[in-house]
Amino acid sequence: MSDRRPIGVFDSGVGGLTVAAALARRLPGESILYLGDTARLPYGTKSEQTVARYTQTNVDFLVGRGVKAVVVACNTASALALPRLVTALPVWGVIEPGARRAAELSAGRVGVIATESTVRSDAYALALRRRRANLEVLSQACPLLVPLVEEGWLDDPVTAEVLRRYLAPLLAARIDTLVLGCTHYPLLAPAIAAVAGPAVRLVDSAEAVAEAVAAGLRERGLDSDQRTGEDHVCVTDAAARFARLAREILERPVRLELVDLDRAAGGEP
Repeated sequence: MSDRRPIGVFDSGVGGLTVAAALARRLPGESILYLGDTARLPYGTKSEQTVARYTQTNVDFLVGRGVKAVVVACNTASALALPRLVTALPVWGVIEPGARRAAELSAGRVGVIATESTVRSDAYALALRRRRANLEVLSQACPLLVPLVEEGWLDDPVTAEVLRRYLAPLLAARIDTLVLGCTHYPLLAPAIAAVAGPAVRLVDSAEAVAEAVAAGLRERGLDSDQRTGEDHVCVTDAAARFARLAREILERPVRLELVDLDRAAGGEP
């Protein structure tokens, strides 16, 4: 049996495309329907109730477009909204796979950088300590990083200075592993590595999520036998810089479809 329906992936902006790219590398025969909720970006400063509402709307849109599974490629939504999510489809978040990878790699002291909402939820610390109760976990909210990524300032002196200020307390505490607790942050990985230094391992959950999705689809008989999958990218607010960053992340041409989530309720395109 083969299920050629797409995998639905959503994030508040371009960051989740790092997860989509990892899925494409791990599962080249799977088609991906990506939704970037750019009109309501960022999620990391929103309340739990608002993030839960946005997440349900996004998942309902993807279900209406006929996906077979959903990846919540947003750490804030994974932390705050997954327990409330109503859907019959298999769903994967990004926190548990990232925490598992960090727990395996760390010598004992893990730093987490994330949005304000994700840090406030303590989701990473809880997930890490479920795996290794003796881990020391230090978290740092980094609210300026998502806007810098969305602006395309990936290699910029301003971004480097912001990173130095955010990472200073974690490095002073001598962390050995750093979790990039927002899917936007892997786009800053070279800049983060330059500030953190070679002694600190960076953990990006995208590859771990792709492994979990591959295993989950196979177990459920939902995997595809296509030779090559297709990408479809939807946004709630079109922007030239989104298209540019999407091309760089996915390493192929990208056509954006502008969607209205309110009008699309129930699956209307």
